[in-house]
Amino acid sequence: MKNKMISVLTAAVMAAAMFAGCGSSTATGSSDSVTSSSGTENEGEEVIAVSAPVVTKAGGTYALVPKSAGNPFNEREAEGFKAAVEDAGGTAIVSYPESATAEAQIAVVQSLISQGVDSIAIAANDEEALSGALNQAKTAGIEVCTLDSDVTAADRAVFCNQAGAEEIGRALMDAIYDISDGEGEYAILSATSHATNQNAWIEAMTELAKTDSKYSGLTLDEVVYGDDETLKSADQTQALLTKYPNLKVICAPTTVGMAAAAKVLQDQGSGVKLTGLGLPSEMQAYIGSDDEHPCPYMFLWNPTDLGMLAGYTSIALANGQITGAAGEAFSCNLGNYTITANSDGATEIILGQPFKFDSSNISEWAQVY
Repeated sequence: MKNKMISVLTAAVMAAAMFAGCGSSTATGSSDSVTSSSGTENEGEEVIAVSAPVVTKAGGTYALVPKSAGNPFNEREAEGFKAAVEDAGGTAIVSYPESATAEAQIAVVQSLISQGVDSIAIAANDEEALSGALNQAKTAGIEVCTLDSDVTAADRAVFCNQAGAEEIGRALMDAIYDISDGEGEYAILSATSHATNQNAWIEAMTELAKTDSKYSGLTLDEVVYGDDETLKSADQTQALLTKYPNLKVICAPTTVGMAAAAKVLQDQGSGVKLTGLGLPSEMQAYIGSDDEHPCPYMFLWNPTDLGMLAGYTSIALANGQITGAAGEAFSCNLGNYTITANSDGATEIILGQPFKFDSSNISEWAQVY
């Protein structure tokens, strides 16, 4: 299957470089990094579907509702979304909620309904609480898709998934296993307790820990929540260090938590190690294989690409090119994508696989995002 690494993009060159043509782009990563793939895998076989380029309708307006303002990951998603929509000739609206809560997002969705946008792409702060507002949007003829963090399948057409939950869970558990030498205590520092993406990844991690004997030497002390706030995440990190003196590894499947925990660990000269999902630009100072750095390596994907995928998906839905049903396909400047059904029967479009960042490539990627 044709592979493509995470795109080497910056906001300054995105429009000029990214939209030069369809196909894959390549990045230099560590030798054991995982690549993402254009298209979708199903039981080891490539899914081949007829795909047509995404073309916006005249005067189309497409909205993005991120999780929160001031989060660098969300901001890069927004950059990608706007670039995709504007490249296709549409108008992009990015509406941030006042706080990282479902209630704040509901207010944004209701405002967008009154504006009569063609589509809403939302990174949900709660899986179920947004149902009423999103169904109001659908009743008003607005197409709804999700990215990064999903809602109940009936409340949207399709989920733009950065990577499969099982793949992320396996990558994180393997990192904990590797860093701890296969035994000892670990803890998880997550975002909010209602974040569907983090909850899905943590569920995949805990299921692996229960069912795979490889991880039998590891003990999960606690899952704590920093609510994607830097100060609260730092406080939760400190509380873990105090409460669990034998703690070996903290895993933070959230970029805000990663950066906050890294600073606490490094400032204190703690022997506890860190892994998870982090932004290279925020984590460069903390990644290294020696005792001076708290994080040997971490994972992520390109949030700009994820935003772009949501942008193109929004356009394809509004155009009627896709409805969100499994087997449908479209092409865009990121590549060819096919909608698939996950283990629960809900449909999704998978961007790719988690990518590993370590001391061999962090300096390069820190310049990108």
